[in-house]
Amino acid sequence: MGSKFEITIVAKDVQTAVQNIDTVIAEISRIEFLISDWKPETQISEVNRNAGIKPVKVDKEVFDLTKRALHLSKITGDAFDISFAAMDRIWKFDGSMTEMPTAESIKKSVEKVGYQNIILDSLNSTIFLKLKGMKIGFGALGEGYAADRCRNMMLAKGIKAGIVNGSGDMSTWGKPPKGKNWTIGITNPFQKDSLFAIVPLRNSAVVTSGNYEKFVVFNGKRYSHIINPVTGYPATGLTSVTVFGPDAEMANGFSTSIMVLGKEAGLKFINLFPAFSCIMFADDGQVYRSDNISEKMVKKWKRNL
Repeated sequence: MGSKFEITIVAKDVQTAVQNIDTVIAEISRIEFLISDWKPETQISEVNRNAGIKPVKVDKEVFDLTKRALHLSKITGDAFDISFAAMDRIWKFDGSMTEMPTAESIKKSVEKVGYQNIILDSLNSTIFLKLKGMKIGFGALGEGYAADRCRNMMLAKGIKAGIVNGSGDMSTWGKPPKGKNWTIGITNPFQKDSLFAIVPLRNSAVVTSGNYEKFVVFNGKRYSHIINPVTGYPATGLTSVTVFGPDAEMANGFSTSIMVLGKEAGLKFINLFPAFSCIMFADDGQVYRSDNISEKMVKKWKRNL
């Protein structure tokens, strides 16, 4: 998936651990060869090639993932959209941009973006992209989905503890051999070599989205590499969002969406889902949290540093 995966397994011996790590790697590869929009032989690439032409039959697993992605688009008020894959790459975050794209080019860049033009047929398990040139991609869900799948697979095989980390989309279960919980550090985006807090995790997931590594600045305003799929403009206002919850797939979708929604709308949104919580850093350095994270909890996490 173009991402680095780190796999931690707690097992009774090295051979058991290695065998199960190999199983996890095989599962990640299997998923990649279903949903990657970079590999021409995948089902998603076949869907994209037939945009505006005909529906494409896909496995139930791919269909269901797409269905969940469309649901996420609806509940986030269009802040999330898997058809973003069709956007023209007019924003560059490699240091080469010297001026903002024109308003006309930004508007044109999202002409083929719009999840409303993705047609699902549950009876025939097909996906149809109505517009020629449309594309879908799972860059904002794929790693989290794979991490969750592998966690559930290991639990079914009797592996009682571990972590699957897909480039920061982290799914955990059980506890380490010496300790009550797994612990993860929340990076301080304004001091990247230091941590804001250390948070305990057990049977839960955590995902961070941020613009502190990929961004451009024009007229003193920071523009994120996370793009609003409706407007074509980069997200502004938030530097990073860390979401905690029961699964990495949804946490990933939520963190990306909140970056687009911004502080006020993002907090209002995440508070609708009590199973999920978040910590967000605004561009001005202020830290905000969802209602289910108390100041007392944050102070306790900071004491873990």
